[in-house]
Amino acid sequence: MRARRSLILGTGSSLPARIVSNAELERTVETSDEWITQRTGIRNRRIAGEGETTVSLGEAAARAALDAAGLTPADIDLVILATATPNNTFPASAVQVQSRLGIHHGFAFDVQAVCSGFVYALTTADLYLRSGMARRALVIGAETFSRILDWEDRTTCVLFGDGAGAVVLGAEDADAAGERGVLVSKLRADGAHEEKLYVDGGPSTTGTTGKLRMQGREVFKHAVGMITDVVEDSFSALGLTVDSIDWFVPHQANRRIIEASAKKLGIAPEKIVITVQDHGNTSAASIPLALDTAVRDGRIKRGDLVLLEAMGGGFTWGAVVIRW
Repeated sequence: MRARRSLILGTGSSLPARIVSNAELERTVETSDEWITQRTGIRNRRIAGEGETTVSLGEAAARAALDAAGLTPADIDLVILATATPNNTFPASAVQVQSRLGIHHGFAFDVQAVCSGFVYALTTADLYLRSGMARRALVIGAETFSRILDWEDRTTCVLFGDGAGAVVLGAEDADAAGERGVLVSKLRADGAHEEKLYVDGGPSTTGTTGKLRMQGREVFKHAVGMITDVVEDSFSALGLTVDSIDWFVPHQANRRIIEASAKKLGIAPEKIVITVQDHGNTSAASIPLALDTAVRDGRIKRGDLVLLEAMGGGFTWGAVVIRW
């Protein structure tokens, strides 16, 4: 079989209608706009309302990505949805999105790697496309984290938001793709850190959904080093340096983590795509949301070298380098 490359053909996103500002949170929990902004960079986040779910947001983002790619649902033979907040324990939210789109062929499944979910899902889709098992894929990151937050825990409830982002991947012969496409992916996990960021419930333990719990200082302490390691490994595999990148699109967890990681890697501030101020931490949705923002406002253009990276509960972490 001839060598194949996965190209991003279109991006899309979807956000709940309701915007919750720091000022609104001041009225419900013991916090302040100044405290949240200084420590996280977050000013607003979107919170899902009645009828807005991980699946509905994922469907809307998928349709926007298909429109951007000039394709229809009939062109898709693989749907991978990254989420830690599915509509149901089963079936997979990816299957529900597939059904809503009217796709009755191919295959669909969820990926659960928390905030690293989109990086894991994109890597997985790339492998299926390059192997020839699929030709075009929808890769979606969708979350409704507001529904697993403890709204009395001011250290976590101010950080997260809801939303979805998606990309359409298409397989092309490597010769036709040229330098474009997914160039390298590097994934990591270390379950020894599970108690630093987790949800205290589940079907097999408590029989409940549970609430998010986090040791914020511990997460921050590990994040920068882990992110730096996987990014440097990615560029070493390509024989490039981070100076080669045009855009850095990191997981939007915390502005201080983003800036500290970029500084350690030597990435100029003007190359960083930051949307955490508007969306908060949307877990698996954060990278595709930021990616769609930068594509639609014209920053990311054909031929640009784009670095994606994320770290999430578990811990899981990873990076993907793409030539747009």
